[in-house]
Amino acid sequence: MEHLVTDILSGASGGGAYGLVLLVLLLCGLGVPLPEDVALITGGWLVFRGAARLDLMVVVAFIGILGGDSIAFFLGRRLGEQLEKRWPFRLFITPSKRHKVEGLFAKYGQKIVVAARFMPGVRAVTYFLAGGAGMKYPMFILFDGLAALVSAPVFVLLGWHFGGRIDWLIGTLRHGQRNAFLVIGAIAIAYLAIRWIRGRMQAREEQAAEALPPPHAHPLEAARAKPKPVEKVAAERRAEG
Repeated sequence: MEHLVTDILSGASGGGAYGLVLLVLLLCGLGVPLPEDVALITGGWLVFRGAARLDLMVVVAFIGILGGDSIAFFLGRRLGEQLEKRWPFRLFITPSKRHKVEGLFAKYGQKIVVAARFMPGVRAVTYFLAGGAGMKYPMFILFDGLAALVSAPVFVLLGWHFGGRIDWLIGTLRHGQRNAFLVIGAIAIAYLAIRWIRGRMQAREEQAAEALPPPHAHPLEAARAKPKPVEKVAAERRAEG
């Protein structure tokens, strides 16, 4: 299937390049057996060829990943088991994949959404079951977005950097190098999560500091600024008169 993806994308340029990459990624999210990593790498290769811009391709890749995953999530929420029995979805959501994903959910909980990004074959099933299990969409898109922040730029940049050796790169991925990307992805996600938590804590500290009352003025200045009692003002006026 990787040759099909590269054949579809290799001749594209400009808006067509972004549109085709986006379409393939949306189909990947639906469970169509197209290799998502090959689509991302080919997108980077198009940048290498000068047929697309690197920054726009990364953005399109990120949107395509989240869009496809969100479609799978809401299909699981709206239709659930009804869809599993219909063709062609029953070809992708097989009992063995469902059993495997349910075991992963039972063991790791909602955090499996992050790991599923790097687990071809069960990715779409995981997101479909996450929607059917009633997972909150903001939580889903947070976990999925953290993973996509890794996979989208990493694979596109790899395709761009190794554009002259694209066949070697895809072959390397096909021969067991995914585990290395999984480790890199996990480290990057942890780093982003720590930065996000620190940012939130710093923002809260700044808000708390702004809410504090201003420091007290010097005692002499405070005494001068303190209003005089009404009786004292009246006595002073009588003395002047």
